[in-house]
Amino acid sequence: MGIWLVIAVLVILSISVFTAGIVVSRQGDAATQERLGQFVGSLSDVDQDDNRTRRAKAGPSALTQSLEQVIEERGLGKNLATDLARADLKITVAEFWALTIISMILVAGLGWLVYGSFVLPLAGLVLGFFLPKIYVRIRQRRRLKAFNDQLGDGITLMANGLRAGYSLLQAMESVSREMPDPMAIEFRRVVQEIGLGVDNERAFNNLLRRVPSTDLDMMVTAINVQQEVGGNLSEILEIIGFVIRERIRIKGEIQVLTAQGQLSGYIISGLPVALGLILFAMNQEYIGRMVFTCESRGIDVEAGELCSQPCGWIMIGIALLGIATGFYAIQRIVDIDV
Repeated sequence: MGIWLVIAVLVILSISVFTAGIVVSRQGDAATQERLGQFVGSLSDVDQDDNRTRRAKAGPSALTQSLEQVIEERGLGKNLATDLARADLKITVAEFWALTIISMILVAGLGWLVYGSFVLPLAGLVLGFFLPKIYVRIRQRRRLKAFNDQLGDGITLMANGLRAGYSLLQAMESVSREMPDPMAIEFRRVVQEIGLGVDNERAFNNLLRRVPSTDLDMMVTAINVQQEVGGNLSEILEIIGFVIRERIRIKGEIQVLTAQGQLSGYIISGLPVALGLILFAMNQEYIGRMVFTCESRGIDVEAGELCSQPCGWIMIGIALLGIATGFYAIQRIVDIDV
């Protein structure tokens, strides 16, 4: 009896494995693309239903899953996912929009607690909407600057590895081991993508999409041209590395010379706004006379009625426009392209 039971179990397991093998083999390239998509993104256009299925298997919360569905249907996260990847933020598009909503509520609530009126909480909603995006932009610029500062040394390291007999993949792997982040992370991902079967051109295009650097674009173009027509890649990379290092040196000298102008632009632009908000928080009646004049019309202010003063709003609008124009002009003057 025990022998027949063992035979029956083995037969059932064999049939199950055989059936599973047939199902997997019939899936073919789609299953491979889905597995590779977890690391390098989909190799072809994947339907939204497949994306929803993968996220459901990953186990997100119901709120995140619902928000992801709304974002996909309305196209709100078309470019945001790329921006989050460039900023190296490990959050989804739905989580970013959820944080944006929380930021709007917190800033508006803070404005209502401090000032108590309805105008500044509305302005707080607008400011809270843009704060997460401003943070993402700041992280993108910092990460791009750090990558560009490391790129010259990384290219020289690749050139030395090629001169020592390494292949291009081995030279990039040595860069991912020796160089600090963020360059190590990006080159390591390129090596992983090529190891998973992605061709070199697509892997480098993915790198350029994550790191939109003109210097990196020059390096990738040189590598693609060398793979097409041949040539001494180590010598080409060494020249490119020297050019990038000289450009970074010149940019550093320019930043030192223009640092005072940049700082002056921030102070001159932010000081009037900050001073006005502080005075309004300390004495609302004093600042409120510029935009609300009820005494001249014999209306009781304590009754809760507010009389708008168009001239005051026009003055504030012109002042903000002048501040924005001056700040833009200063930034254009000190922004010298090398």
